[in-house]
Formats: sequence, C-alpha cells, structure tokens
Amino acid sequence: MSKVSKIKELPVSKLRWTCPAKLLKFKTTADIKPCIDIIGQDRALEAIKMGLELEHRGYNIFITGLVGTGRTTTIKRLLEQLERKEPIPPDICYLNSFKNQNLPTCIELEAGHGIKLAADMDNLIFDLLQKIPAVFESDYYKERRKELIEEIQEKQRAIIGTFEERINKEGFTMIRIQVGPIIKPELVPTIDGNAMNFAQLTQLVEEGKFPEKRIEELKETAIELNEEMANVYTQVRDLERELQRIMEKLDRETVQPLVHDLIQEITQRHKNEALTKALAGFENAFMNKLDLFRPNDGEEETKSKVALTDPGSAEDPFREFRVNIVVDNSETKAPPVIIENFPSLRNVFGAIERDFAFGGMVKADHMSIQAGSFHRANGGYLVMNALDTLIEPGVWKILKRTLKSAEAVIQSYDPWTLMGSSALKPEPMQVKVKIVLIGDAYLYYMLQAHDDEFRKIFKIRADFDREVDNKAGVIKQYAGFIRTLCDREELSCFDRSGVAAIVEYGVRLAGRQNKLSTRFSEIADMIRESDFQARSEKSKNVKREHVQKAFDARVKRANLMEEKIQERIDDGTLMIDTKGAVVGQVNGLSVYNMGDYMFGRPSRITARTSLGNSGVINIEREADMSGRTHNKGVLILAGYLRGKFGGEHPLVMSASLCFEQSYGGVDGDSASSTELYAILSSISELPLRQDLAVTGSINQKGEIQPIGGVNVKIEGFFKVCKARGLKGTEGVIIPHQNVRDLMLNDEVVEAVGKSKFHIYPIKNVDEGISLLTGVSGGRMLKSGRYSKDSVNDLVQLRFIEMARLFKGFKKE
Repeated sequence: MSKVSKIKELPVSKLRWTCPAKLLKFKTTADIKPCIDIIGQDRALEAIKMGLELEHRGYNIFITGLVGTGRTTTIKRLLEQLERKEPIPPDICYLNSFKNQNLPTCIELEAGHGIKLAADMDNLIFDLLQKIPAVFESDYYKERRKELIEEIQEKQRAIIGTFEERINKEGFTMIRIQVGPIIKPELVPTIDGNAMNFAQLTQLVEEGKFPEKRIEELKETAIELNEEMANVYTQVRDLERELQRIMEKLDRETVQPLVHDLIQEITQRHKNEALTKALAGFENAFMNKLDLFRPNDGEEETKSKVALTDPGSAEDPFREFRVNIVVDNSETKAPPVIIENFPSLRNVFGAIERDFAFGGMVKADHMSIQAGSFHRANGGYLVMNALDTLIEPGVWKILKRTLKSAEAVIQSYDPWTLMGSSALKPEPMQVKVKIVLIGDAYLYYMLQAHDDEFRKIFKIRADFDREVDNKAGVIKQYAGFIRTLCDREELSCFDRSGVAAIVEYGVRLAGRQNKLSTRFSEIADMIRESDFQARSEKSKNVKREHVQKAFDARVKRANLMEEKIQERIDDGTLMIDTKGAVVGQVNGLSVYNMGDYMFGRPSRITARTSLGNSGVINIEREADMSGRTHNKGVLILAGYLRGKFGGEHPLVMSASLCFEQSYGGVDGDSASSTELYAILSSISELPLRQDLAVTGSINQKGEIQPIGGVNVKIEGFFKVCKARGLKGTEGVIIPHQNVRDLMLNDEVVEAVGKSKFHIYPIKNVDEGISLLTGVSGGRMLKSGRYSKDSVNDLVQLRFIEMARLFKGFKKE
C-alpha cells in the first residue's frame, strides 16, 4: 500500500481562544468605569441617528437583527441621549361641538395649557353655579321680572274683562268644568241670576216655563260668544308666549354679560383661534341652558356637588361643557418617547368608549374619546415590535394611512361587541410622529417585496450585527458592560478571571475566535447566573469557576435529550463504533438544535456499492427524510466522483447512502465529505477507522469546505469516546477553515494536551481518506493513473473493472 503522508493534528493552543490577562488591568470590575456605549453596532447607530435627525416625511426606521443584540435597549438609549431641538409638543383636547355633537372639536394648546383650560372650564361652571342664581335672586331682576309679568297680566285681565262684560251683557256667564285632568271654560246662559246650561233650559221649555224661541236665540248667541272666547284665549296664550320671550330676553340681558365676561377671560388667557371659535358656541349653549343654573328646590346643591366632586362623569349635568384632555404634555420636558409593548388597535390609535345608560341605552360623546400611544407620541417617537404590529387586526393598515396623511383619527373599533359602533367622528389630529419598528430581516424583506407602500414610509433600515471584532478595545467595553450591569442590578463584582470567562463565553457565542457576540441579553443572563453561583458559595467576587458553574448549570437544565441519546449509545441501542475499522462505514457528526440548547452526537453513515447505472442513491431522499441542502450535498459528491474517475470510462455503479437509525430527517451538507469517504471505502474495499469522526462539506473539486457547529460536534464525539474509555487514538477530522472557530471546553482541551484525543484539520478529500484508511490518497501521474496502491488508484481500478464487467454483461 502507498504510504500516507503525516497530517499534523492541532496543538492545544489552537483549540480555544483565551482572553489575555494583560488586557484586564484591574482586580475587580469595581476598579473600572461603567460602559454606557453601544458595543459593536456602529453601522446600525449611524443609520438610526440619520433616521432620527431627518425630519422629512417617510424617514421612519425599521431595525433588524437577532433577538438579544440590544435593539430595543439601543433605541431607548439613543432617544434618551438625542439632542432634541424640537419644541415640546402641544396638548390635545376635545370639546363638544354644539352645532353637531357627533363631530367633537380638536383643539391644540401649548404644552401644559390643556390642564389649565380644563380647570378654567370647571371654574367657569362653578362660578356660573354661584353667580347666575345670585343674579336671579337679585332685587333688580325680581323687580324687573315682576314688572314684566304684571304688565302682561294686566293686558290679559283687560282682554278677559272686556270679554266678560260682553257675555254678561248678552246674559251669559263663564263657568269652568273639570273634564278629566283638564279644566275647560264653558259659557252658559244666566236666567233670573242663576247660571243654567242648555239641557236645563230645554227641560223648562218642555215644562212650558221658558219660551222656546228664546232658547234658540240664546243658542245662536252662545255660538258667537264661543268663537269670541276662542279668540280671547288665543290672545291670552299669545301674551303668555310673549311673556316667555320677554323673560328669556330678560334672562339673557341679565346673565349674558356675566357669561360673556367669564368666557372672554378664558379666551384672553389662552389666545387660541380655534378655542375662541369653539367657546363662542359655548356661550350660546350656556344661554340656551340657563335652567341648569336656576334654583329649584334643592337641585342647585345637588348639581353643585356633582359638578365639584365628579366633573365629567356620566351623572355630571354639565358634562357637555367639560374639556377632554386626550394628550397631556404638562410634565413633558422633551419630545416624547413612547415604547408600545402591546400594539393593539385600541392601544395605538385610541378608542371611543361607550357609556351604558339605564335601560341598556348606549351613548358616547366628546368625553368618551381616548387617545392611543400614537397620539401621545406626537412630536416625538413611537417604538413598536414589527411582528406584533402586523398581526394585530387593523393596526398596520391604519398606521400606513396615518403616516401618509399626517392625520390621526380616533375611531370606535370593537369587533367583538354585539352593539353597533358609535356615530361619533372626532375631528382629526394633525400629528408628526417618528415610527421605529423592531423586527428581523426576513420580515423586512417580505414587506419590501409584497407591500409597495412600505418602502415609502420606512426609508431607513438599521441592521444590528450579531458579532463584533475581537479587539482589545471591545474587550474593555465588555468589562465595562459587566460593571454597568453589576451596578444597575446590585450584583457582585467580577474579578479578572470572571471577566475573562465572560469574554470567552462571548467568543463561543459568536462562533469564531476573532469575533465577540453582541447578543448581550444572553451575556447578561450568564452574568446574573454567575453572580448567583458566587453568592451561593458566599464569595465576595465572581470568579472564573463561578462562570463555569453557571454555564454547566445552564447545560444541565437543557440537556435531558442529550443524556437520553447518550444512554442509548452506551447500551448499544444506537450503534456507534469507536474502535476498529469497517469497510463502507464512517462516523459522521450531527447537530441537534433544541432551540435553547444545541449539542452534537455521532451518526453512523454507511455506503454499499454494486455494479449498475443508478449512480448515487440517497436513501434519506427516497424516504422523504432529506432536506434540500443535504440533497444538494449528495449531488455534489456524485459530481466529484464523475470528475475524478469518469474522464476516460463510464462510471457504472449503483451506490446507496444511509444515515443509519435516523428517523427524524436529515438536512445540511456538512456530511457530504463523510458520505464520500464511505463510498470510496466501499469501492476500494479499504476499511475506515471507527475511532475517528468526520465533518465537512465538499465541492466538486474535492476541496473541504467549512461547516457550522464545529465545537458541539467535537465535544459530542468526545463524550461518546470518554464514556467508553479513551484509548488515545480517538479524534475528529474537521475542515481547516474551522480551526479559527474552535472554542472547545476545558475537558476536550485537556484530553488533547495529554494526547488522549486528536483533532485533524484537512483541506481536501485525499487528506481525509488518508487519515481514515491509513493509505495515501494518491496523486495523478502523467499517465492519467494515480500513485500505485493509493486509495484513488484502487478506486480507479475498480471503476475500470466495473465498466468492463458491465460492458460484458450487456453483450451477453
């Protein structure tokens, strides 16, 4: 057999990155300054700052990135630190429109003046409750009222007196008859000084005591007098209506100066054109509803009590005169920053509440209007989660409409009620809000592709990176971040070793030695859990061993499935060989992703080859258990075989590949090199070492390509080998590009340092097959053949033989 060239295994120094002690020039984090900077997000920060400073329409911000990279924290901090030159946004109030109560009037006032206006209106009502009754009780008003009443009554008496003289002259008198609840006047003749109705006179006629001709004359006269009486009472009623008009005029002339002066004081105090126009309607409304202020058997005291103790309530008789402050900026010192964590339609765009009155009646007025977070963010910024905004019914549609029109309309929206919606339609608000949506890249691209309006209203994208360069400055920022979190949450200080362990954890999260993770939510969790371990041991400071214990505890909480799989391997249920050599069988490395925990375990991959023309058969694909990426990897290795060995003769081979005991599906191309080794072994009949596991994808040229999850894959195979007892020959073959990604745990590093475990980086298929078989891969000679007795030579010879056999078989 051709001798195999020595492939160097990785030294211990390459297996993980260790934080240099010289970069941590402190004893504990108490000796350093807190870091308040946003770490590693310069690109995103630049985009956000641009979006916040651009005031043109449509420059709203969509933030993308992984959860935990500090998107929400960053935008909060930036908005807090932003130098805001904009003025404090106005208060927004709604007043009743007495012309059309279904169209409440929107009033914008200088910040803080909304409360003042509401107080002014409450005081106005209170003053009117005190002063209008006093006016009505004044001597001048009473005398004037008495004069006007007597004047009208005198006219009524004169009219009635003239009519009474007329009926007396005609021999009639007026009596009043009770007809049910009504008293009806009636004219009856007077005979010998006695009033007698016509029924009585008719009886006298029948008795011969009264002349029949005279009764007929009286009846004709009665008809004429009744017509005159109707005219008289019409004149009397006209005089009563005239008296009512005169009284109303008197009330107006007496009270209006008082109301006008009080409203003018409010108008002058606020100097708002829209408010002045609205208050003019209030003045007329007060004059039309003076009865609310007129004393009436103790009702005045009740009205005053309700008006003072519960203004604006459903029982308030003056509710229609109250001010509804929907946006109050009296305590706002800068443009508002609203973070809406529950962006329902009601929470974002407000609602119109409905009051249920006695008998089940439903009513709504201007006091029922409630603003949402969008209105409260007027003149400032509104931050929401993009996915929540999209899935809440109606929110996305109304948000786009509002941003395009710069007008916000509060509507009644309650899809689950059996009652109809309110007819109330408040006047739109003029708003200027900068929207910041936080989502992921997939959602951003989906909206770009399917919503034509999206790019018009979200012109700034800020993309948060998941990692940052592993540099001295960033490491110091990491330490400062630890100090900041410890101060904010009253955690124990970290010593130098504890900080180094957290930094190394950040490198492992990033997945590359030259990068640090920016998923600070996970980093913060590890800091908190390490503090817990230190406090459990009553340690003053958090040290490296506490960070390691926190990491181990986190793994233990999540690795039940990993332990169950390990049990199946230990008892032989899952068949994995870690010693000897077998033809057409190799240990691949799989990654199990449980969401909150990821681990690696070996999988047995086998290949069987025979004469035929079916090519490479992917059993996983045939069973619909193979993902697209895995299918692609199998097609690539088939292309490699054709290019490598099929240049001068056809490849007449049928090869089947299988992940043994795999029942949950397979995806990814990281096993494509492993599958190729199994095929090469089956064809050449060279056994493959079972104490080595392999990972790495290939291209059609046979170059090994990097894969993901390299650390958990190596650690997974190491655990299997350790459980069976390390013999000193076990190891893993990885792509050479993945060396820079290694952040292996201390147990693996220690085993490699003692030569009990080995890690081999390779660049191509020939190096991998040489390690697995102990036979050189072989190089191509000028003759077109490969080095004698090399793996490639044996494979090529077998392909030639198979082609000859297949040709002979076809002839037969």
